[in-house]
Amino acid sequence: MARCDSLDHTVRAREDGRMKKLVLILLFGCAACTTQAQDPTSPQPAAAPVIAASGSTVDDIRRLIGTPSCSDNSQCRSLPVGALACGGPQEYLPWSTLKTNERELLATAERFKAERQAQIKSSGEMSICIHRPDPGAVCVSGTCQPGGASPSA
Repeated sequence: MARCDSLDHTVRAREDGRMKKLVLILLFGCAACTTQAQDPTSPQPAAAPVIAASGSTVDDIRRLIGTPSCSDNSQCRSLPVGALACGGPQEYLPWSTLKTNERELLATAERFKAERQAQIKSSGEMSICIHRPDPGAVCVSGTCQPGGASPSA
């Protein structure tokens, strides 16, 4: 009986050793999948520029929009601004038909979009591909706000 206990103990020790190896292999495999090797000499991809950059076409857009005053929802619009590497705008800004020259605003927004697209192409910028739906715009307390706010028309 002592010999059986000894063999049983030896088999369990081998199984425990194999199990430990398997667990280690799985852990290292998972760690390898969650890390990303980077060449320290290669340039890092630039993040999308902040829309609020000063001294730029974005300033012109914000100046044209000003304070988007309104008295009802029909006076509020949303403007797609900029460009993402995968396509679509970086954001939407609310504006009012009461005080904004629509033709000038749309032309300036189109100019900024073209600038961003050229910047993306020249830098090789990449981004995650997300769809940003147009939120629309509503009149809230006399000011156009992105859609989703509770209207007070």
